[in-house]
Amino acid sequence: MAQIIDGKLISAQVKAEVTAEVSALREKGIAVTLAVVIVGDDSASRTYVNNKKKDCAEVGVISEEYALPAETTQAELMELIHTLNNRRDVNGILVQLPIPKHLDEKAVIDAILPQKDVDAFHPVNVGKIMIGDFDFLPCTPAGVMEMLAKTGIDPAGKDCVVIGRSNIVGKPMSMLLLHKNATVTICHSKTKNLAEVARRADILVVAIGRAKFVTADMVKPGAVVIDVGMDRDENGKLCGDVDYEAVKEVAGWITPVPGGVGPMTRAVLLKNTLAAAKLQNADKL
Repeated sequence: MAQIIDGKLISAQVKAEVTAEVSALREKGIAVTLAVVIVGDDSASRTYVNNKKKDCAEVGVISEEYALPAETTQAELMELIHTLNNRRDVNGILVQLPIPKHLDEKAVIDAILPQKDVDAFHPVNVGKIMIGDFDFLPCTPAGVMEMLAKTGIDPAGKDCVVIGRSNIVGKPMSMLLLHKNATVTICHSKTKNLAEVARRADILVVAIGRAKFVTADMVKPGAVVIDVGMDRDENGKLCGDVDYEAVKEVAGWITPVPGGVGPMTRAVLLKNTLAAAKLQNADKL
């Protein structure tokens, strides 16, 4: 039976560390501020933004919300980002994705100053991750690395398989594991013998967006299984990309859904916002 990697517990530890540092900055006259922009009325996005506001309040980070109507033009959104870029008191800028289809997502991401890009989606930050000289890391992959570190799991020398090649999770996840001296294989929809490749993994990270895709026969006995998925099963119940009940009988370590990677993603956003504040106020520290 696999040991559970408890994302709620580890995220609470990260939040406690952030709270202490935010408090120390406040004593030096520096307030940490995150601006969150949401366009339209997507219900999932609204839930995420509300959770982020709650997290900010918990650790002492000021959160400013900019809720724009769905019919907002590209020019209006770019003007807001330009204003936030120029505000010294705003440390981090996050545009909640997805945005309405008539808006250019790439242009929006590119418009955010790299030093305020707490999602680490800007091409400059992506490039820095590639060479290993970064200011911020994408929240979900960084959350996974934090979980491994705090659980005492060292990727060095291990065979790691990442299922999924998105810019948000799969690609940066692979780079972070590589930076920790793992041997990394990236799998995707065109991978031949995917189950066979997955079975080689000492650490298996699944971020494919398909409910219960990874079954017990795809997992090496004793492997570490990290489930990044957030799906609904045939009964409408929240589940991950891994068939948790079956896989936990084979794996050595496993993350649950919910309560695994999700809380870590949110905790790392706070950590990134703190890092941004320190970066922008280096002259005062």
